[in-house]
Amino acid sequence: MASTAVHVRVPGPSGSEREIRLTNPDAPVWPGTEQDEAVTKRELAQYLLDVAEPFLRAVGDRPTTLQRFRGGVDGEEFYSKNPPKGTPAWIHTTTCTYPSGRRHPQLVIDEIGAAVWAVQMSTVTFHPWPVRTADNDHVDELRIDLDPQPGRGFADAVAAAHLLRDLLSELGLTGWAKTSGHRGVHVYSRIAPTHEFGDVRHAVIGIARELERRDPELVTTAWWKEERGARVFVDFNQANRDRTIASAYSPRARPGAPVSFPVAWPDLAGVSPQDFTVRTVPALVAEHGDAWAGMDGAVGRIDQALGLWEADCERGLGELNFPPDFPKMPGEPPRVQPSKKNAANWDEEGNRKE
Repeated sequence: MASTAVHVRVPGPSGSEREIRLTNPDAPVWPGTEQDEAVTKRELAQYLLDVAEPFLRAVGDRPTTLQRFRGGVDGEEFYSKNPPKGTPAWIHTTTCTYPSGRRHPQLVIDEIGAAVWAVQMSTVTFHPWPVRTADNDHVDELRIDLDPQPGRGFADAVAAAHLLRDLLSELGLTGWAKTSGHRGVHVYSRIAPTHEFGDVRHAVIGIARELERRDPELVTTAWWKEERGARVFVDFNQANRDRTIASAYSPRARPGAPVSFPVAWPDLAGVSPQDFTVRTVPALVAEHGDAWAGMDGAVGRIDQALGLWEADCERGLGELNFPPDFPKMPGEPPRVQPSKKNAANWDEEGNRKE
């Protein structure tokens, strides 16, 4: 039976302390297995306290979506964007504009007490936006999600990540890698906040297409799964507003309590995503530090990446599909699977004929 509530003292601003109430601290978040005991809410809160410094460096000062689960990761999943009822007054928010044009406040996890409170609210994964609260429209973090399709695995994502690192360097950008917490690799680059989401997405598409040209057997930009084949998909739509991509050091709602973990480039080929869990990561950080500690000192610009996009447009390669929850965007191809598309039903702009 789950235990009664406990009060956890956590560091607050200017040397102060916060007291966070955790109800049912011994309730399982990840279920136990024959090899391991369940990971409890208390353990998840302690994990975040143990990695507070690098976690806050990754997620802090950014609007953040909480991925929450009633009854643990095998229970009901839902996302919180608006501050939930009962959010403490000391937890900050920032107002964001969404693809629909709506605007509302979004949570900001800028001190570790806010993260521990989020655990009390059944949060497992933290999804920060690639912007700072001072300017929610200009992106300061270029993110590229390398997603191996069936027939490919983590080693293939690593190979694509190294190709991507070289390309980013040619474009004046510094790449930083982390495991996704599953089979993929995420590569980030700190950029000057000079462009809005649409421009950054186009820069990512330019990068993705160039990566595909360099190794078309390994990499694909095909939005439709039926066209990707056994390759690593470069998910260019993670550059849009309001996407959910797990923060560095964020736990993931997958078996074994994995963590999306930053890895130094020389080490990436020798690791497995299963190496990094809520139970193993604190000791790794204590011993080796944060592989992303230097990211804020390596700010680049996306001008050359945008040049790739513009050159492709001149070659006749234009816009790619947006996520299905977005409004129809100018120049976007038809939102229909290629195998189901009847060309007679679509005009040249990709709109369905009446």
